[in-house]
Amino acid sequence: MSQDNMKNLRNIGIIAHIDAGKTTLSERILFYTRKIHRMGEVHDGTATMDFMPEEQERGITIAAAASTCRWKDWTLNLIDTPGHVDFTIEVERSLRVLDGAVGVFCAVGGVEPQSETVWRQSEAFGVPKIAFVNKMDRVGANFSAVLDALHDRLGATPAAVTVPLGEGPEFHAVADVVSLKKLIFDEDSQGQSMEELPLEGEEKDLALLWREKTLETLGENDDTFMERYLEESFTEEDIHEAIKRATLARKVTPVFAGSALKNAGVQPLLDAVGRYLPSPLDVPAPRGSSVDGTKEKELDISPKAPFCGLVFKVLMEGGRKTSLIRIYAGSLKEGDVVRNTAQKKDERVSRMFRMDADQQEQLAEASSGDIVAVLGLKSARTGDTVAAPGLDILLENLESVKPVISMALEPRNADEGKTLDEALSRYSAEDPTLGVTQDEDSGDRIISGMGELHLDVVLERMRREYGISPRAGQPQVVARETVRAEGEGHGLFDRDLGTVHHFGEVVLTMAPAGRDAGNRVELAEALAHPADVKEALPKALVDEVLQGISDSLLSGPQTGYPVQDVLVTVTAIRKENATAAGCRMAASMAVRDAMEKARACVLEPIMDVEIVAPEEALGSSISLFQNCGGKVEELGERGGMRYLSGIAPMRRLFGFSTALRSATQGRAGFTLRFRHYDSM
Repeated sequence: MSQDNMKNLRNIGIIAHIDAGKTTLSERILFYTRKIHRMGEVHDGTATMDFMPEEQERGITIAAAASTCRWKDWTLNLIDTPGHVDFTIEVERSLRVLDGAVGVFCAVGGVEPQSETVWRQSEAFGVPKIAFVNKMDRVGANFSAVLDALHDRLGATPAAVTVPLGEGPEFHAVADVVSLKKLIFDEDSQGQSMEELPLEGEEKDLALLWREKTLETLGENDDTFMERYLEESFTEEDIHEAIKRATLARKVTPVFAGSALKNAGVQPLLDAVGRYLPSPLDVPAPRGSSVDGTKEKELDISPKAPFCGLVFKVLMEGGRKTSLIRIYAGSLKEGDVVRNTAQKKDERVSRMFRMDADQQEQLAEASSGDIVAVLGLKSARTGDTVAAPGLDILLENLESVKPVISMALEPRNADEGKTLDEALSRYSAEDPTLGVTQDEDSGDRIISGMGELHLDVVLERMRREYGISPRAGQPQVVARETVRAEGEGHGLFDRDLGTVHHFGEVVLTMAPAGRDAGNRVELAEALAHPADVKEALPKALVDEVLQGISDSLLSGPQTGYPVQDVLVTVTAIRKENATAAGCRMAASMAVRDAMEKARACVLEPIMDVEIVAPEEALGSSISLFQNCGGKVEELGERGGMRYLSGIAPMRRLFGFSTALRSATQGRAGFTLRFRHYDSM
């Protein structure tokens, strides 16, 4: 793709509260861009972007569907993201690879709690946005009130570009305040033909009033336009350019009015996507690090640079893995070998598609800026970086993401057990932060994730997509064990296993290695480099001892959770009569003995917590947080909202999400990030 083509590319998402009408809007966009020839409706279960049967039944978007379409000179990669609060993880995944977004707001409901959540998430990713006030035809619609809410609740600076003529049942057209034209959408052609007429009378007065507000807002937020505004020497093109500059700087949010269901106001919004939202060339180049994490790197995003992309979503369909990739640099062809730098594996691209909801258009080549679906990357996980072999870059590091909460699942019958295993296999392939194991004693499946909401989403998806509801145990914190002092352990194994007698004797010391230092297992100098070569131990025995130690560190004596941050030094291994199995068992016994003497202790996950709430809900949010053992580290203001950041033990945060939503009428949101393990 040439630089000129990249200039005309828009990678955009549609973000909103559930039921704001974003899937209906997506249908209109695909229809007017000739991607589909008949519009489906969410309430009929025929929406293109909601292609899963569960979505069609329920009228909500579960997966972020991707589609590519053309409008005038622009190519739009459209990501329709989930709006339901339980699917915000999916929203974050999508926002990561978007350059711009369209926020959809209901003209009656205004800025609803989930609108705040997704808007704040997009702000965290630095995504420029335009707003569409939908459902202007509904009783109770109030355009001005929505703009006030955008300012008061989201901290945005709205600037109206199209305004409604009439509200509720009287809504019949929109006025473009830049061109001062009345836009009428023909119902017989489902809004495809749009008539532009001059504004007259009261409608013109209304448009001039809104125009003056918009020009003042632009002047306050764009110095170049301010000079021309004061001199009154500006053209329509100057206004469009000022809106674009202010939008890209995230100082102003252009606002459009309409009703997607009534096919009104969508074309001006499409024009705005092309005019005001950024191309891949308008956003800062992504930054990453070298694979070893020692150097920070900025990516060269030109189509001629070495290939680099980010896997932002993995889909498992019929046992076949499809990786959705945002290409940030260079070009990718079918048959190319790429390096998964996160997993240090080379794999070949077998086929490549442009996504169109559930339809696919095969591609021979794609380049910088494109969003494509790729087959053949068997080891790819969400968040992995794929690059040309030899390119040392990691766009995102998932190694620091550790599960902090686990839950046991028990199928209700044998048939459900098979379906449960199939679902968990698919979900863990799609989501690298979800761990799945099986308890050998009980046969329960243990799922581990990043928090309560994460596991709730998994259970909800199982119910929706597979029709199963396994029995779920109480969530448990994923703990760790370590030692506080140094201790010596002795292990002697001397018994028959079956018909063979096994013997082994091992002595070792265990000491703390320091926080986050990891485990180190080594041989004492006398064992590693014996003075008398004849006294050297057979390598097979040494390997068995080291394996026995590694195995026993996977399950500590107090809780059965892994042992971390210890230094184990093997000081003696008895050679006479020793067998491989005997040495391995003796090493395991020595580890347990040493841990008892080295003051073993249990560590629990400590979480970084950030709560974002409106001023009036801050007091109750702080009180709730402190009741959960939280320590406030910082209080501040961002985008018109107050935020609190601090730390709290994960085990005290069970139920916190529900309590916070209840105490703040759903207006406060919070995020959890694992910080480190500390003693309980």
